[in-house]
Amino acid sequence: MALTGRCLCGAATFTVEGVRENFSACHCEMCRRWGSGPFLSAGVKSIAFAGDENIGRYRSSDWAERGFCKRCGTNLFYRLVEMDHYILGIGAFDDQERWKMTSQIFTDEKPGYYDFANRTRTMTGPEVFEAFAKGDLEE
Repeated sequence: MALTGRCLCGAATFTVEGVRENFSACHCEMCRRWGSGPFLSAGVKSIAFAGDENIGRYRSSDWAERGFCKRCGTNLFYRLVEMDHYILGIGAFDDQERWKMTSQIFTDEKPGYYDFANRTRTMTGPEVFEAFAKGDLEE
């Protein structure tokens, strides 16, 4: 099933295929600085953008870039560059009712001032990198 989404102002839109109903919360310092809190996101199998000229890309590490709307600033995605794998912020999806949080990553970087009540799988940063190396990371 295809899902659609957009930035706050509508200048950048997307259609995706292969999205599961589960999402993850990333507590790493970069995600928290990027969005002022954990990045709530879901991986997708394929994506098509409209308004690509309105999407800015910032290379945040050797392996990834972050995408945002140049007009309104909406954080849209985190992309693993070598794999060309997109992980989208769930707040940008049009359908907001389908989601279930099933995991939290970089829990060793989570500050103590917030907690989620959801029971999820939790992984520290080293556990995330080990799972990626094995091709064993569930999104």
